[in-house]
Amino acid sequence: MQVTQHRIIVIGAGYAGAIAAGRLAKRVRSEDVAITLVNAEPDFVERVRLHQLAVGQELRPRPFSEMFAGTGVRLRLAKVTAVDADRRTVSITGGGSAEELPYDTLVYALGSTWNTHDVPGTTEHAHDIAGRPGALRLRERLASLAAGQPVVVVGGGLTGLEAATEIAEARPDLDVALAARGALGDWLSPKGRRHLHKVCDRLGVTVHEHTAVTAVGPDHVTTASSTIPASVTIWTTGFAVHPIAQATGLKTDTTGRIEVDSTMRSLSHPDVYAIGDAALVMGPGGKPLRMSCASGVPTAWQAADSIASRLTGTKPTTVPLRYFNQCISLGRKDGLIQYVTADDQARPAALTGKTAALYKELVCKGAAWGVANPTLGKPTSRRGVVQGPAPAPHPTTANAG
Repeated sequence: MQVTQHRIIVIGAGYAGAIAAGRLAKRVRSEDVAITLVNAEPDFVERVRLHQLAVGQELRPRPFSEMFAGTGVRLRLAKVTAVDADRRTVSITGGGSAEELPYDTLVYALGSTWNTHDVPGTTEHAHDIAGRPGALRLRERLASLAAGQPVVVVGGGLTGLEAATEIAEARPDLDVALAARGALGDWLSPKGRRHLHKVCDRLGVTVHEHTAVTAVGPDHVTTASSTIPASVTIWTTGFAVHPIAQATGLKTDTTGRIEVDSTMRSLSHPDVYAIGDAALVMGPGGKPLRMSCASGVPTAWQAADSIASRLTGTKPTTVPLRYFNQCISLGRKDGLIQYVTADDQARPAALTGKTAALYKELVCKGAAWGVANPTLGKPTSRRGVVQGPAPAPHPTTANAG
């Protein structure tokens, strides 16, 4: 009797999706399982470096054809247009044609995009660095600016801090401002906040604290009490889940994140696993994990190991899911490593300056290396798929850094 391969489709090849596909390929035999990775772009995008791309720095190309060579992972260059979780199909378009791919197991990793919060004028006039196309558009716009022109970064979170300081360092001739809804770095430790103020002062970044932007125009942003000139506005007020998630038939929360159990398995459709920014994953203290590379990578490990366990009848490795630090680059020569509790609250300790910049650079390089080495260099043993009903997955967790 001919045995049919179990079809696993991974949609989205950011940090989470690419790692999940590669790790699965290391865990199961290619004779038993066909793994297809669907992504619109042919190479891996280091999202944590897009602020560098925006100021003109060149990033190392990382083609998927090289990263997955010899792994058995099949790459489909296409855009995902729909997922039907009840019919177990993924609709894609690519090369001028549309196609429907059936699956036995789906790993949903389409991630997130920028969140405009429906602020008027944002879509028309603001730039984003949530993806490579946006970063490249911003790069072209910044390059066209003459000395003295104003640039406003809206959002005082990690992305906003990195964007504002990177631009100010790369283009000291520009008038860079940062508009933060709260106090600058108000979630950091006192040491972290002091260093952040020091760096912004040194780089000449004007900080507008407790400032909510209510509208974006072609040459300014509007707040409740003033108008701030802006030849370029960069919007970094958080991320929004890819809109496809809420149209899949999967159980989602009000923000569109897919609700999963501790193995990353959908609460409504057991043949679907969601990882990265698309998944509503509960961390220590019953708090949802924040959208970040630090959260996405361990959810990818967890999902891949859980799927392999279910298919092969083995028990996956389990480790606690928790945070250790927040890594912030402040240009190429400075940084801030804020040590945090398991549930991501700031500890008093923080690493700053050139040492922190080196630390962050190593973290970025390590994240990219992890995509090509999804089992972290450890020996692997590909197992065959068990026949008959697969055992229920063991509840497990994974580390977040």
